[in-house]
Amino acid sequence: MPEEQEQKEGVAPTTGGSETDPVRVIPCLDMKDGRVVKGVHFVDLRDAGDPVENAGHYEEEGADQLAMLDIAATLENRKTRVEWASRVASAIKIPLVVGGGISTLADMDVLFDVGVAAVSVNSAAVARPALVEEAAQRFGSRRLVIAIDGRRNQTMPSGFEVVVSGGQKPTGLDAVEWARTCEALGTGELLPTSMDGDGTLAGYDLHFTRAISEAVKIPTIASGGAGTLEHFYAGVVEGGASALLAASVFHFRTFTVRQVKEYLAEKGVPVRL
Repeated sequence: MPEEQEQKEGVAPTTGGSETDPVRVIPCLDMKDGRVVKGVHFVDLRDAGDPVENAGHYEEEGADQLAMLDIAATLENRKTRVEWASRVASAIKIPLVVGGGISTLADMDVLFDVGVAAVSVNSAAVARPALVEEAAQRFGSRRLVIAIDGRRNQTMPSGFEVVVSGGQKPTGLDAVEWARTCEALGTGELLPTSMDGDGTLAGYDLHFTRAISEAVKIPTIASGGAGTLEHFYAGVVEGGASALLAASVFHFRTFTVRQVKEYLAEKGVPVRL
């Protein structure tokens, strides 16, 4: 396997790893109508630029990988825009994870064919959990991320309920129990996002992140709400995250990826500089 391809496919370890594994920093490109956008609680979207330009910028800054989420795909009942993924994947060497509107193995095949390193699945996995197992068996756990959008609900055992369709539909599933199920079915990584914290810049929902990370052995990506350098540190130390995903602070140039990594390194968190 060529070195570049090997790098792109090395998205995530298949186990939780050790405390010395480098923590990954992942800018997230939320996509709508061909542009990067960012909102609060998945609504009130603002334009944040061209995806290819953003991707190149973040790669230069030292991002470990990129996430690209077609946030309207499921709501609009369509597949993810493969051309968006293809443009970004061909412009960078770091791994690209793509999510939004992916509901079949064929959808995944198409994205892998255009250079995507891994896919992120949410609503389709909830609708048919067997998809997780089928995808893991066909493509390998390293190429599969299950996104878990959660909202606080005290009637759930963990206090968090899984929501789908861009956070619009409650499922009645307990988020922590669903995380355990996805691990058992073979996913290589989990991406829990707190709907209550998304875009607020008030910090990751550490209770939610830790509830997921402590329940499984596979890596957990902290997502939703990072606004300060301290929030990134807390995502690792208090949330138990193996990777840190953020959007607003990077898109609107509050911090660079390198600033985040240097801060973490100064605090004793292992990162790739």
